[in-house]
Amino acid sequence: MSITITEKAAEKVQEIAKAEDLAGQGLRLRVIGGGCAGFSYDLYFEDKPTEMDETFEDKGVKLYVDPLSYQYLDGTEIDYVEGLHGSGFKFGNPNVKGTCGCGSSFSA
Repeated sequence: MSITITEKAAEKVQEIAKAEDLAGQGLRLRVIGGGCAGFSYDLYFEDKPTEMDETFEDKGVKLYVDPLSYQYLDGTEIDYVEGLHGSGFKFGNPNVKGTCGCGSSFSA
């Protein structure tokens, strides 16, 4: 299994990287405790992975995931959605057993 990113999300990541002068950096994806359902996602740019990270590359985007987060994220697809309620990255995670009303936290 791995972690993947949709074409739309990859384009958005590259657009942000260019605008913020972060070209060449990867995306750190992690799960952090908190949120109304127990866990939430954290996504940000980072220079390079650590020795412990699982690393993936999909559609030209490098993804870095720490071992603890990976157990919750394996098989996840990152998408980018734009809608009436705002736009942002969305995580299609097959490991999620429940989410909260706001959709930004989950339980596993």
